[in-house]
Amino acid sequence: MDVLDLTRLQFAVVTIYHYFFVPLSISLAATAAGLQLTWLRTGKERYRDLTQFVGRLLIVTFAVGVVTGLVQEFQFGMGWSAFARFYGDVFGPTLAIEGMLAFFLEATFLALWYFGWDRLPRAVHAATIVTVAVGTVLSAFIILAANSFMQNPVAYSLDPRTGRARLDDFGALLLNEVNLAAFPHTLAGAAMAGGSLLLGIGVWRQRHGGEPAHRTLARLGAWLTAAGGALTALTGDHLGKVITEVQPMKMAAAEALYATTTGAPFSLFAVGSPGGGEPFLSIEIPRLLSILAAGSPGATVQGIDDLQAQYAAQYGPGSYVPMIPVAFWSFRLMIGIGMLAAALAAFHLWSTRKGRPGHRLLLRVLPLVPILPAAANTFGWIFTETARQPWLAFGISRVADGISPGLTRAEVAGSLVGFAVVYGVLAVVWLRLVRHLSRQPLAPQAAPVEAAQPPAPVY
Repeated sequence: MDVLDLTRLQFAVVTIYHYFFVPLSISLAATAAGLQLTWLRTGKERYRDLTQFVGRLLIVTFAVGVVTGLVQEFQFGMGWSAFARFYGDVFGPTLAIEGMLAFFLEATFLALWYFGWDRLPRAVHAATIVTVAVGTVLSAFIILAANSFMQNPVAYSLDPRTGRARLDDFGALLLNEVNLAAFPHTLAGAAMAGGSLLLGIGVWRQRHGGEPAHRTLARLGAWLTAAGGALTALTGDHLGKVITEVQPMKMAAAEALYATTTGAPFSLFAVGSPGGGEPFLSIEIPRLLSILAAGSPGATVQGIDDLQAQYAAQYGPGSYVPMIPVAFWSFRLMIGIGMLAAALAAFHLWSTRKGRPGHRLLLRVLPLVPILPAAANTFGWIFTETARQPWLAFGISRVADGISPGLTRAEVAGSLVGFAVVYGVLAVVWLRLVRHLSRQPLAPQAAPVEAAQPPAPVY
């Protein structure tokens, strides 16, 4: 691997690892806020206990997410300084605002929430966790605006003197059509991630002598996972149509569609050469790709060959075709794994309705269900980023032009190994903390009352 490949791998490792915790933080913050408001409204103590439990999970997850998020932002200076120099005037405001939200708003109010139990008035205390939940959503929206610029550059102009991209309209940057489509899709995926974690913990505790509230936790997690799956499908359909409009090569790569086709089919399974090329075996659903891409079974979908010729004429000689096998399979794994998680959650809801204990075999499998949304989210981002290649910012900056000058293979490989070791340790710490918290009783245990001792005699 050359320096460019190693730098791309390092950014991928850092970003994918960080994103394990981002959707969990978004979902857990909203869930903790909802549970606390439910407790205030109903007065039922189990909702207070669940609020405290979910809040503790949030604190552990938020801490790891903030640390790994810092490293992700440092990547623009470490490995991609040429791109940061070109794009910094556009990218900088989004990173600055997101950083202030994460470190000042979310962290401050999360601390107030944690230390404010029995110290702040109940309404004020509930407002702190609601603020945290709102802050995580705002952070997601703003940082997605930065990524959406890379998918569909808007609201900028090139400075004729410096040649750098200059931000013209911050509002237009936030309202990028890709951002408006990606944001609800991201929130739906976050609901699945957090819901599946609560579902897995709740079922695991039910099987190992849990409390009645753990059943509530499991069903709440199942509702979040199933509803998140349905919303992910709906928002993903809209996002796919937007992506087809602004990045037609990405949708063509997702299907390995080489020839422009009217009424294009969608392949459930295909086998081709490892390096790409038209598949020689494919199981297809007729016209489905045209429906996904344009909303009509008779729509025409541009093929890879025509798009390559168009881009070569527009941007100059070179290959504009992404890694087809990666795009093809990451797209299908994203959809298939997400659907499986939602289906398992829905089946759990059905099998535990009206106080039923649930299906025995399913109860053994569900503690592992948090892996599924995490994998689906990961494959979704792999598809989003790799199928944009060779562009960093589509149509204006190529990946090869954005790398930091003077980087050596040894420098990148050394930092990559260092990050991998530290992240491995963080993963073990996070898992142990989550397991420890999950084993604790939900209801606070009353301190034992010691028997009164007679006063000592005075001589």
